[in-house]
Amino acid sequence: MSPRLEFEDKNVELAVKKACEELNIPREKLKHDVISYGSTGIFGLVGTKKARIRVILPKTSQNFKMEESKTKIQKTASLDQTVKNTDFQVDVPIDDVEFSLSDDDPKEIGSEALQRIIDLITTDATILVEEKSNRILFNVKGGNSAVLIGKRGQTLEAMQYIIEKIVNKKRKERVGIQVDVEGYLEKRRISLEKTAFRLAEKVKRNGKPATIGQMNSHDRRIVHIALKDDNMVRTQSVGEGILRKLVIFPKKNSSRKKNY
Repeated sequence: MSPRLEFEDKNVELAVKKACEELNIPREKLKHDVISYGSTGIFGLVGTKKARIRVILPKTSQNFKMEESKTKIQKTASLDQTVKNTDFQVDVPIDDVEFSLSDDDPKEIGSEALQRIIDLITTDATILVEEKSNRILFNVKGGNSAVLIGKRGQTLEAMQYIIEKIVNKKRKERVGIQVDVEGYLEKRRISLEKTAFRLAEKVKRNGKPATIGQMNSHDRRIVHIALKDDNMVRTQSVGEGILRKLVIFPKKNSSRKKNY
């Protein structure tokens, strides 16, 4: 089998040019396959993805440094590889974002922005838009839902934060935004409420606090609301940062009296 090397640059043509120069092979004699055509990223600002080609080298060619080229390629991590191994995090300068659509239509602006983000993370994902009162729900269908949701829903929460900022950046009246993936938020709500009720009953039985592991603000709010009308327990978030623990305490007047 002929040796193969991979090259990447801003677009396919530049990647081909780089391969020709490094391998000292004329353009017309370079045999290659396109692995990725690249992407300009989110609004051309962040998350850019380089084009990548795979070059099929002639068996007799000795005009390249195989090991040096391999090392150079291995050191370059593409965006799709990064997303599979880490939570998707971006920092978008909202004031610089431009759209081809009217600023008066938050549904279209949010849908366009969200689609461009998820296309960087996965393929074959579409968005269903629904409006309820003064809130717009963007529900993502298809694609790799596990990657879009992220660990503890962090990727999903980051996407919602970005879309909310983009939609409301020039609006006088704020529009509520909710981004969901395959109905994850509703499933998560039901699961958290069941956990909250179960632990609350345990607290009432033994009179000892119970802790729920690290959660984001959205999940903590679900537990707080679920138990707010229970006059035998109280809830409190503890810790610092985005992810905090939530503790369910027995109220003093409901604690068991111990016999000594």
